Amino acid sequence: MAYTDIDNPELFFQTLIWTGDGGTKSFTLDGSENMQPDWVWSKARDSLGSITGNHFLYDSVRGAGAEKELSSNSTGVEGANANHQYGYISSFNTDGFTTTAGSSNNDYFNKSSVKYVAWNWKAGGTASSNTDGDETTSVSVNQTAGFSIVSYTGTGSVDTFGHGLGAKPNLMIQKKRSGSAAWTVYHDKVDANPSHKYLFLSSTAALADYADHFNDTEPTSSVFTLGTDTSINGSGATNIMYCFAEKKGYSKFTSFTGNGSTDGPFVYLGFRASFVIIKRTDTSANWQMYDNKRDGYNGAGYPAKGNESLRPNTSEAESSATGYDIDICANGIKLRNSNSTMNSSGATHIVMAFAESPFVNSSGIPCNAR
Repeated sequence: MAYTDIDNPELFFQTLIWTGDGGTKSFTLDGSENMQPDWVWSKARDSLGSITGNHFLYDSVRGAGAEKELSSNSTGVEGANANHQYGYISSFNTDGFTTTAGSSNNDYFNKSSVKYVAWNWKAGGTASSNTDGDETTSVSVNQTAGFSIVSYTGTGSVDTFGHGLGAKPNLMIQKKRSGSAAWTVYHDKVDANPSHKYLFLSSTAALADYADHFNDTEPTSSVFTLGTDTSINGSGATNIMYCFAEKKGYSKFTSFTGNGSTDGPFVYLGFRASFVIIKRTDTSANWQMYDNKRDGYNGAGYPAKGNESLRPNTSEAESSATGYDIDICANGIKLRNSNSTMNSSGATHIVMAFAESPFVNSSGIPCNAR
């Protein structure tokens, strides 16, 4: 069996960074492959002054346009607080996306001299109906990459919903669109009974146990089960769910136990990472996110550009403060900090990661073994 089926991760995930020059603008992903993104997660890396520097998430299932933004650092409804007056993603293109200035400006995406980042995933383009569960869903899926975007309407009752992956999801990230609610996260490495537990992407909160979210029922290769909580399955409420199934050499959803040392744990991924999110689960702690394009350095000196932290649950600008350092290595990440958020001794921390390149390609040849 081949080590991986994905020799070029840039077919399915790319990070884009840019410096704003003002006004409406089309952005082209700068990877080796043209890729039409289906999920774009963007953030201003610098302060925007009097405007809150929210994270903004758009996908092709809900559609681009004004009032389509969701913010990972907010519990607000889709299009909340007229954020689009400061710019919005107006279209998904064959090789990127276009942002349009709102009634005020385009500060959220293209303010002059401000640095920005966008993380881009490829699903399956136009959504189609999925009838695998009790309720019909609208799904854009890429089974090769293990990623689907699922739109569904809540029922208020315990029900199953099809996700289209053809494999059991390791990670699911959900947001209610039509009402205020926190982002709910299922991660299969939080503990021995992950369907009993959940985290909030929009909060520092510790792992919680509540059956009315996932009904204490593991997802299957075709469906996920939801309980009766109104934040995830309220009657008549519209929702979006991003589902991921791990693919060797491309994605990894794992966990590690901290050691409280600046010589922290090595977390094996099986690839050189292009994108990493880490969250301590046992107590209140910020989420931390890294990528291979923003400024940074490894402790050993190799410029992997991976240790500038952003936090999905806050609107804060990028932080280069010491105490949050990680090394991006050829086959995993190395913790280089003793911060209680990132590497607390004895604490469980979950990881979500995508590849820059596999450690070994489909022909068995080592890649980027630096």
